[in-house]
Amino acid sequence: MKLVTYNVQFGVGRDDKVGLERIAESVAGADIIALQEVTRNYPTNGGIDMVAGLTALLPNHFHVYGAAMDIDFGALVPNPPKPALRFQFGNMLFSRWPIASSRNLLLPRSRTYDKANLQRAALEGLIVTPLGPLRVYSVHLDHVNPQERVMQVRHLKERAFAYPMEGGSITGAGEYGFPEPPCPEDFILMGDFNMRPGEPEYAEMTGAPDPLFGRRIVAHHPVDASRLAGPPPEGSVSWTDLSGAGKHSRLDYCFVSAGLARNVKECWIDNDADGSDHQPVWTVLE
Repeated sequence: MKLVTYNVQFGVGRDDKVGLERIAESVAGADIIALQEVTRNYPTNGGIDMVAGLTALLPNHFHVYGAAMDIDFGALVPNPPKPALRFQFGNMLFSRWPIASSRNLLLPRSRTYDKANLQRAALEGLIVTPLGPLRVYSVHLDHVNPQERVMQVRHLKERAFAYPMEGGSITGAGEYGFPEPPCPEDFILMGDFNMRPGEPEYAEMTGAPDPLFGRRIVAHHPVDASRLAGPPPEGSVSWTDLSGAGKHSRLDYCFVSAGLARNVKECWIDNDADGSDHQPVWTVLE
């Protein structure tokens, strides 16, 4: 089973041009795809509907979209235009297998005054795969505030681990004559976490390493899939600073629940993809 996560930066590539075709081509070989920064009516990319565009380019996959933010800026000015033009910003999931249910989990945020801070979310999809039912999350954390990212990681883990008690999108479906959806414990968190290995947010996600034994695989912490498949090459990055400041970083990850750790076989970063300032991060489960 091949999984990939890709922050597609509104569809704007390294050449500063919009191109959904190259994004779709980069991820089409995956069984499950998590995308971030998918928009509708965003001015930087010409206002295109990325949801419709990407869905048309990936016809062999089922999909769900979750708008973390939905706002009509025109409503805030005198004589608002009609019809309303709603700017949506969020995450997508694609899967070769049907997505039985989905929820958009809004993450904690703080009010800013000097820099834009958009609502972030984790889009949850329940997918019945050859490995059995799995929960997959397309995640996008804040990019300017490490304290906010710590709050978001804590909240995300709480929700992910609470799923067996909550039951996901619906429980007691038999009342309406429908089968009860599965309630799997195992999950996968993929996306742009805007944190670097070794930073406090990363330790909040995976647990702090022991000085002698390093990070252990324990039930209450997700596991960085790239560490299970062997250490990533020195200097690996998943985001390139196109401003020329040279602040390239590893920001994108796939984390798996401890029960899936034995299934991780391979991880890599696609350094050739040029459809965004991020790179696709791939993981293979068996």
